[in-house]
Amino acid sequence: MDRPTAAAGATGAPTTTGELPVSPNGIVHLTERSPEVSAQEMVAALVPPRQFDTARFSTYRPDAEYPSQAEAVRAGERFCGKKPDKSTSPGRGFFSRLKPAPPVKPGLYLDGGFGVGKTHLLASIWHDYPGRKYFGTFIEYTALIGALGFQKAVTQLTGTKLIAIDEFELDDPGDTMMMSKLLGELVATGTSVAATSNTPPNALGEGRFAAQDFLREITKLADVFETLRIDGTDYRRRAIDGSAIVTTPDGIEREVAQRLELGETVARDDFGALVDHLASVHPSKYVRLVDGLDAIVLDDVFELTDQSQALRFVAFVDRVYDAQVPVIASGIPLDQIFGGGMVDGGYRKKYLRAVSRLIASTAAAGERAVRAS
Repeated sequence: MDRPTAAAGATGAPTTTGELPVSPNGIVHLTERSPEVSAQEMVAALVPPRQFDTARFSTYRPDAEYPSQAEAVRAGERFCGKKPDKSTSPGRGFFSRLKPAPPVKPGLYLDGGFGVGKTHLLASIWHDYPGRKYFGTFIEYTALIGALGFQKAVTQLTGTKLIAIDEFELDDPGDTMMMSKLLGELVATGTSVAATSNTPPNALGEGRFAAQDFLREITKLADVFETLRIDGTDYRRRAIDGSAIVTTPDGIEREVAQRLELGETVARDDFGALVDHLASVHPSKYVRLVDGLDAIVLDDVFELTDQSQALRFVAFVDRVYDAQVPVIASGIPLDQIFGGGMVDGGYRKKYLRAVSRLIASTAAAGERAVRAS
């Protein structure tokens, strides 16, 4: 199914600039690709990831053990101007029905752990919200500002009915203040904002940055949102044993041969070479690195102890997961690559999200191998 573009709702996602170089054996290499993405392509690509093309409130399955999940559905429906579905609404007495509903804030902030369905709900909001709208990650919006310049980005997005921001992150106080200023200008002209994060907006940057200007910007940003906490267990880990699958070198050769025989496009790279290559590609362009792939093979995975390398790989994993590309890897398990105490530092939640996604991505490759055998 074709994906809608952000601005017009028409079909057809932007095409990749250039072709993946193909080796004589039919394998492509990510390290040979240096994609370019124009500002116009960045705007056109601001739609939900492909796996959320059909995400709707009705297809979200709240876990009865966590009532906050059903409440998040109701909040999303209210935000979109819909009357909440009776199946997810608690019973209300006569006097409570007489009480007017609280005014809807221009922003909705869904906070929660990994794999509780925040992106599904955000995509549901995007699909249901009328008018011109955009959906992207925090880094995609900051990349757009970098490509257009702040004022041109404001002009491009002014008049938009909804800005949806997945995984609002706080790696850089400058980026956060820039996004806060952007959202402030857009909200002032009637734009609504929906966002997800693993941290409530009032706690963003807590323990990391203490500059007064930064904290003031965060406070202003938090005032825009109604914040909801979504509890639950990581759905990506419910059906798997909690560890990334490691494939032997011989197993990789068999898997690659089978996929090539089926006509699939397989990217194969040495893990260290890929990590080095990611430093030469802006994270906003990682989406093009994985475009058109059926599988990614990483040879000789090892522990990362350099935080800059690790954070770039996290951004790459996000794009791999969004594209639903299975990962086959040899070496140490991919869920064990973040070393040097990084998982216990200031970026802990980001690393844990990547671990969750790496486990799911290698499990997807394992399921495909079982079906083919």
